[in-house]
Amino acid sequence: MGMSDSKDWAGVRSGDWTIRRMAEKDLKSILKIEERSFVTPWSRQSFLTELRENEYARYYILVYEQAIIGYMGLWFILDEGHITNIAIAPDFRGQGWGQHLILEVMRHFCSQGMDRMTLEVRAGNQAALHVYKTLGFQEAGLRKAYYSDTQEDAVIMWAELDHQMIALRQDALHLRALR
Repeated sequence: MGMSDSKDWAGVRSGDWTIRRMAEKDLKSILKIEERSFVTPWSRQSFLTELRENEYARYYILVYEQAIIGYMGLWFILDEGHITNIAIAPDFRGQGWGQHLILEVMRHFCSQGMDRMTLEVRAGNQAALHVYKTLGFQEAGLRKAYYSDTQEDAVIMWAELDHQMIALRQDALHLRALR
């Protein structure tokens, strides 16, 4: 399936939460989360460039009880996805929202022909490394001094996308939430 199919994905909704395409009107909320999440946050212009000019970019927001609590961006090139940015509002971290967002996006793009997904994560971000490993990402390499603000290394991670494994991980996340 082609990239144009995935560009049209409006998202999913269930109960109190929704995942939908990011729009320019969302940027005020996105930038607040961005600034509270990263040492060197993306600028409004960076997001606008991605939304307006990058044909490979796909950006989604997670809305809970009518408030934007997270977002995720990726590039869909050929049969691969490259996660460019993901963050959950600090008050909602540690509750499975990030895993939920990633799994829903993985599920959708797997159905659109994406076979693999990659990302870079700060080597010192143990919480994020744990989440990504839980979602099936495996360490594949290291980019030395990748982050220009701190010269911290980035761990390169890859995940193979498979409908059955995504469904199993979604079920496990749901069961943990019920406890």
